[in-house]
Amino acid sequence: MKQYLEKLLNQQDLTIEEMKDAATMCFSPETSNSELASFLTALRAKGETSDEAAGLAAVIRAQSSATTSTLTDVMDNCGTGGDYSNSFNISTTAAFVIAGAGIKIAKHGNRSISSKTGSADVLEELGISLSFSKDHVEKVLQENNIAFLFAPHVHPGMKRISKVRKELGIPTSFNLIGPLTNPVNLDSQMLGVYRRDMLPMLAEALNQMGRKRAVVVHGAGNMDEASLSGENHITLLNNGEITSFTLHPADVRLPVYANADIRGDSAKENAAILRSVLEGKRGAYYDTVLLNAGLGIFANGKASTIYDGIELARESIESGAALEKLEYLIKYSSAVAKEAI
Repeated sequence: MKQYLEKLLNQQDLTIEEMKDAATMCFSPETSNSELASFLTALRAKGETSDEAAGLAAVIRAQSSATTSTLTDVMDNCGTGGDYSNSFNISTTAAFVIAGAGIKIAKHGNRSISSKTGSADVLEELGISLSFSKDHVEKVLQENNIAFLFAPHVHPGMKRISKVRKELGIPTSFNLIGPLTNPVNLDSQMLGVYRRDMLPMLAEALNQMGRKRAVVVHGAGNMDEASLSGENHITLLNNGEITSFTLHPADVRLPVYANADIRGDSAKENAAILRSVLEGKRGAYYDTVLLNAGLGIFANGKASTIYDGIELARESIESGAALEKLEYLIKYSSAVAKEAI
């Protein structure tokens, strides 16, 4: 590990093979917590490359207990976190809307690391299991278009690394590459990032990992979600071609809201917000989900424009399809829990 630390501290990039070697060491009990913290800090301070991100993600995915290749045409819409916006769980809510629009979505997430309430916290509050087996995941994706993959459950080897990240209390490279580590083989992806300078790097990393289509978004106000407060910066990956553009809410006929209008709080409060959106309650939360779900549907390729994606998202909510996806997962989680008794 020392040679890689010295290289990073000298502002030198690691090759993809060097990163795979270093990442493997991160999981080794022979690597101390202080070495691990130093590596994470040095990598973030230097700035991650697409090779480093793809290499790190590959090692984590290879060690997952839930890696599957039997499913096709699946997407994810996990963000990096780290924006400290204290927003409600936007991407989690949007995932149900995307599923309601007929797209399979393997929602990869965790408890709160740098925010108040993570996706796992709010879903647990709603009564959704965080410990689906690989077979459970495949079943609910086939039948319901959406499954939740709780990162510590599908990546058991990450336990010590997660503890170090929590102690550091700052976003690390694992925030950036977390969305790349979904053990399901994804065809498309929407990825939100709190750092605008990371858009091209993450798009290229997704390309290296075989995504056919992807949208990487940096929201107005430095959010890791698309925001209605102003101009969003977006990078699109489409079959190996990478392009960038900006998107203002007015471009897709949505109103402008301040980011303060979409703040959340506890898991209980955020669960109530999520449900209210899926029940069709209009306002800042609803419109923010329309924007993010619409971008996700566009990222998947089901909609040829972002505006069309937003309209499909609206239909998913208004028809009750998105809420049905939530209710199915709650009911299925209850059944699985009873089987385990």
